Amino acid sequence: MPVVDIHSHVIPPSVVEAIATDPIGFSARIEEEDGMRKVVHDQGYAYPLFEEFVEPEAKLREMDRRGLDVSVLSPPPPLFYYWAEAEMGVQVARLVNDGIAEYVATSPERFIGMATVPMQDTEAAVAELERVVSTYRFQAVEIGTSVEGTQLTEPRFRQFLRRASELDVLILAHPYYVGAKQGLEDYYLTNLLGNSYDSTMMIANLMFSGVLDELPAIKLCVAHGGGFAPYQIGRLQHGHRVRPEPRVNTETPPLKLLGRLFFDTITFCPLALRYLIDLVGAEHVVLGTDAPFDMGDEDPLKTVGAIPGVTDEEREAILSKTASELLGNRTRGAV
Repeated sequence: MPVVDIHSHVIPPSVVEAIATDPIGFSARIEEEDGMRKVVHDQGYAYPLFEEFVEPEAKLREMDRRGLDVSVLSPPPPLFYYWAEAEMGVQVARLVNDGIAEYVATSPERFIGMATVPMQDTEAAVAELERVVSTYRFQAVEIGTSVEGTQLTEPRFRQFLRRASELDVLILAHPYYVGAKQGLEDYYLTNLLGNSYDSTMMIANLMFSGVLDELPAIKLCVAHGGGFAPYQIGRLQHGHRVRPEPRVNTETPPLKLLGRLFFDTITFCPLALRYLIDLVGAEHVVLGTDAPFDMGDEDPLKTVGAIPGVTDEEREAILSKTASELLGNRTRGAV
């Protein structure tokens, strides 16, 4: 079975060209320093335009180097544009999704597309999801763990979550960085701690709100090993048992709900992955790299191989089987 990377980022050339042409409209610009282009966003963050972002041939070379057969391609979170007016959000989402479809078309046996949608407008998000499913046969969508500080449990997002579930589309929930966060300004803690905290907040809210009870068929994968949630599930479980507040909307124990989610392998710690597998099962853990960011896993096969006591069945589930099933077995013909 093919080795599948569920968490890999691209920036289609058409998106780079659009930003370069209209930096004011996109609130971003393309700069070059020491021969390397980078995207600089007005919110204050920047990242290099690595070849792997924009060039399919470079992505394939890096996949071969990492031992990957298939990559599910999604945009980096700065391209969510949730902060923009709805019309702009729709424009960017369509531009990105069309660009990803073009990227996938260069090597359809090795690339699978993952869409983005304008979550600031739920009806528009549903419409864009339906468009990419019908037009491009996308079976995955990436959304933020929150939308401009608003949790996904808000009633206005329910229509989108329900429609994704009805369409059997995999959701990858990815932390969404917008500006500095209090207490995390130094040492790159916005990413090192902030991303994991955002994922944990999302999981806890989805659990205690009753949303996971309401949408039992939803396929939700949480980036970066699920943040802190898997490793503090005992505290959530205990609180649900002894306190009335967590039971207002659900009587389902948090541990049971956690076992309905999926998690990528980006933890940088084989011991953490061993714990995660023992907690939710290898059939709920999928390979991820977060390529080509520096906070990605450069040697994912080594990471999985270093998991203490990993069995052949666990390895197969993590590297291939679960991702293939989540994507409707779209990866089975890969080489």
